[in-house]
Amino acid sequence: MPRLAGVPLPEDKTVKISLTHIYGIGSKNVAKILETTKINPDKRAKELTSEEIIKLQKAISTIPTEGVLRKIVLENIKRLKQINSYRGSRHNNRLPARGQRTRSNARTKRGKKLTIGAMKKDALQKKQTAEKEKSK
Repeated sequence: MPRLAGVPLPEDKTVKISLTHIYGIGSKNVAKILETTKINPDKRAKELTSEEIIKLQKAISTIPTEGVLRKIVLENIKRLKQINSYRGSRHNNRLPARGQRTRSNARTKRGKKLTIGAMKKDALQKKQTAEKEKSK
């Protein structure tokens, strides 16, 4: 199982698919990498020779990936929060930052749906009995 940028690549998949398992490398980056290294994109990852793996490592080292890229993204979000930008405040409140609607969607960001304003019968009865006792 070949490892590139600290990530084990799936052996059964083609090189063009298995390289996308590395954080920060998408299909466009894969096309550029395979073009510069002159490796067949339809080749399986387990069929790669050690020379081809070294070429891939050199090509991938020019692109920020994995931990370095995650650190860059976190620093950018932290900067947005510090300068009190709108996007930074959306990140602070754990809401979508790119203009998505939140009235009916964004459940993963906003959490479990909570009904506000409606009371359960038990709570309503307790409140009414408490008010009656106070009035007496």
